[in-house]
Amino acid sequence: MDDKNFRGRTAIMSGGSRGIGLAIARAIARRGGNIVLLAKTDTPDPRLPGTIHTAVDELNGLGGHAIPVVGDVRSDDDIARAVAAAVEHFGGIDIVVNNASVLDISKTEDLTMKRFDLMQQVNVRGTFALTRACLPHLRVSANAHVLTLSPPLNFSPHWLGAHPGYMLAKYGMTLAALGIAAEYSGAPISSNCLWPETMIATAAVGNLLGGDDSIDHSRSPEIMADAAVEILGRPAGTDTGRTVLDVEILRETGISDFSQYGGLSPLAIDIFVDAPSH
Repeated sequence: MDDKNFRGRTAIMSGGSRGIGLAIARAIARRGGNIVLLAKTDTPDPRLPGTIHTAVDELNGLGGHAIPVVGDVRSDDDIARAVAAAVEHFGGIDIVVNNASVLDISKTEDLTMKRFDLMQQVNVRGTFALTRACLPHLRVSANAHVLTLSPPLNFSPHWLGAHPGYMLAKYGMTLAALGIAAEYSGAPISSNCLWPETMIATAAVGNLLGGDDSIDHSRSPEIMADAAVEILGRPAGTDTGRTVLDVEILRETGISDFSQYGGLSPLAIDIFVDAPSH
């Protein structure tokens, strides 16, 4: 993946102070890219390492050019500030990474409407609003990409019924990305969705999806980062409207051994993904 050059390209990302988002931002930074992070984590959380400021310091140390915008993807004003910062500091926007997401896998009767609304506002509205605000700049980019971290639309009864509130929020992100791909197919602006085949070893997985045991059987965030820069490094318009797993993208590059990304056997398969048949 190291041959992908992001010098002169500017990415704006929702979230990104930790986890998969930060791993993708690191991969862009290592390749010389510019990054604007729009995230809320201004001060440390005892349960979750890292803030937007520590993330930006790390990205700049890796050779990228990163700036923080402390804000909430639910706020149109905060989104506008992030877009303005990207244009002011770097001259435009070439990449949007819709990373910010709220996870709540409560059953329907256990899910409060407050939490339901939060997931819809951050996941669906946030994805749509950030992408929408960046479109005027993406349309004049030489290589415009929107990458949304959301799953393929799996309509099996199991996944439809496992946690409908979260399903609606994540599938809404996917539908938004597919809608943008179709609407702007002639621009060209590539809009794709990327999702991990397995659980990814992040603090969120440890805190919300099974603790240390889940972490031990999860791959590292770098598998998502490598898949993301592969997609984002392709010419806009050649690949768009896809909902792909990290391993599918990496297989297209000739990688078939994913052991470098860790995880004890049996690997924990991620939400919305059917266990592989092989």
